[in-house]
Amino acid sequence: MNSVLEIIDLEVHFPTRRGPVRAVDGVSLTLHAGERLGLIGESGSGKSTIALAVMRMIKPPGKIVGGQILLDGVDLLTLSDEAMRRTRLAEVAMVTQGAMNSLNPVIKIRSQMIDGLKAHGVELSKSGYEEKLGELLTAVGLEPGVVDLYPHELSGGMKQRVCIATAISLKPKVIIADEPTSALDVVVQRQVMQTLRRVQDEIGAAVILIGHDMGLMAQFAQRVAVMRRGHILEDSEVHQIFANPKDPYTRELMESLPSFDRDTRFMQVIEEAAEEVAAVAAAQ
Repeated sequence: MNSVLEIIDLEVHFPTRRGPVRAVDGVSLTLHAGERLGLIGESGSGKSTIALAVMRMIKPPGKIVGGQILLDGVDLLTLSDEAMRRTRLAEVAMVTQGAMNSLNPVIKIRSQMIDGLKAHGVELSKSGYEEKLGELLTAVGLEPGVVDLYPHELSGGMKQRVCIATAISLKPKVIIADEPTSALDVVVQRQVMQTLRRVQDEIGAAVILIGHDMGLMAQFAQRVAVMRRGHILEDSEVHQIFANPKDPYTRELMESLPSFDRDTRFMQVIEEAAEEVAAVAAAQ
């Protein structure tokens, strides 16, 4: 199977007075064409930092200090700012955790989606844009008339599907979905994930799903990589992760799943995570 994205020894640091916080510490990952990879771990483990690094959106004082990010053999870290701007959305797109963070609340959906197309050189007639947007919204299960609405007129699930429609507008090779269902109820979560799965199949993109919900990973991902403290602890096919987790932390994540027939370690895992966050804050 051909690889579409390779992350090699990636290092992302955030400087503090006590030295650098290694948010991503020598991570290597491979994503194959058409594959669905789950990246899972507790808050602060470095999952979203990897996503932002791939998009070249790490903000100061954070800095990518080492490694390579190869998209079809091209190292994204060597591209100029303009070349990377053209690569975003066209080659690699991101669906963020909060849809309202991606959508301008005072601009209608039509203008926002057209802006993305125009920024990448897609010039169409007025009717051509209407047809293109209609096709994109229909692909994610929305009515074409949604283009005439403002974000606040849409439900959370509808906003997230608009973001997915925008992400697939130029048929990228890789879609990064960073906890796309975190603020949604379970019914809408399922609808959004079904939408993401369907459009992924239609355009043949590979997907990285970032989250902390093991149940969601079991339903969506083909392979799962487990992160903690900036490291990849385990990377296996999804059925192997659930049937025979090798790392003790992976087993803790499995045990944190609610169950009616056994005690869980959910609070212990959360308490450990809180202690780590407090330690980082104290170091700053």
